[in-house]
Amino acid sequence: MLATRARRRGLPWWGWGLLLIALLFVVFLVWAHRPAIAAEAPPPAASFAPAEVAYGKDLAAVGNCISCHQAPGGGKPFAGGYGVVSPFGTIYGTNITPDPDTGIGRWSYLAFARAMREGVARNGSHLYPAFPYDHFSALQDRELRALYAYLMTRTPVRAENRTNGLFLPLRFRPFIAGWKLLFFRPAHWSPDAGQSAAWNRGAYLGEALAHCGGCHTPRGRLGQELKNKPFAGAFVEGWYAPPLGSTSPAVRAWTQPRLAEYLATGLSRSHAAAAGPMNAVPHNLATADPREVAALATYYARTLRDARASRAEPQLPDRAEAAARAHPLGAATFAGACAACHGEGAPMMVQDGRPALPLGSPLHEDNPADTIQIILKGLAPPLGRTGPIMPSFAASLTDAQVAELVGYMKARWGTGPDWPNLERAVGRARKGKAP
Repeated sequence: MLATRARRRGLPWWGWGLLLIALLFVVFLVWAHRPAIAAEAPPPAASFAPAEVAYGKDLAAVGNCISCHQAPGGGKPFAGGYGVVSPFGTIYGTNITPDPDTGIGRWSYLAFARAMREGVARNGSHLYPAFPYDHFSALQDRELRALYAYLMTRTPVRAENRTNGLFLPLRFRPFIAGWKLLFFRPAHWSPDAGQSAAWNRGAYLGEALAHCGGCHTPRGRLGQELKNKPFAGAFVEGWYAPPLGSTSPAVRAWTQPRLAEYLATGLSRSHAAAAGPMNAVPHNLATADPREVAALATYYARTLRDARASRAEPQLPDRAEAAARAHPLGAATFAGACAACHGEGAPMMVQDGRPALPLGSPLHEDNPADTIQIILKGLAPPLGRTGPIMPSFAASLTDAQVAELVGYMKARWGTGPDWPNLERAVGRARKGKAP
């Protein structure tokens, strides 16, 4: 009788299992907890040295901060609202103006530095890794203090942060601590005594602040950068950020002067114009100290030193007749929609030494993503120029027409194997997806 009562009062095996899971979950929550840092009154702008603010302005431009912290279509600078599209949903850049209620006005420098180095907000919540603290963790105090000074002296903008469009489990911020446990390893910077001062400066800025690897390094299933494949090329919002190393598809060498021109203006006469997500980078760098841009060019010219074009720049044949036989609809579409600007002797091509189509990397990449996206979305003009600019053809060409046009251009000027399933790739590109 007593044993029976004991069994009735005891938990079954699955009950003990649930209890163990609950206990482990509580332990996880305790481990994932980060304390809030006390709010402070916004520091007066006059408390920051003008030279430090100016340095912070340069750094914010190199870091492309405004690209994620300004809404498209007329949003206020640094007031947030840009949506970073990821495989897990859309994450919106937050308000980092010194507004005390909706921005970071009540953040101390300690809270700001913790967010940059550990990915933890002032209130203790974990930040999504779309904010690249895996790179920023390598920034030194001088740079962090300058960035803090610059942001705290901007015009406060009252703008509530947008709600992220994520799957329900991912909205639970403590789970990000688990992601950090698996993948986040704070970076540390140390100069290379075997390299020049310009190279070291470019390496520091490129790795710790500009976070170029955030787009050009492939990612794993959980969104982590694959650190064993640095700058190996990756897809970003349906575009392809090409490799910045020995596998670069460029057909002309990326030398330091060419990179410096491209980064500062958005156009290289020996390559092409910046497109897609890259278009914002030169617009930001144009406002930075030219010496910082030159240092970045020095660093990335070295990462690209073993690319095929650095060894020998290939001839670029024009296979017009063969391409037209293989893609007659594409040839006709090119003649009607493209040749007025891109045909031999076209007025646009003789202005300012604008690069010919085969000089750009897209037709030499191992996938059609960039060629398709440029046709669908067009190109914005480079800085300080009236062109080249290209309109969007997304509404005027069908998927089949774009596919034939891409096939024709690849066959006429491209290198490497043909791209398969182009019409399907166009359909996916319209949805912002990789081929």
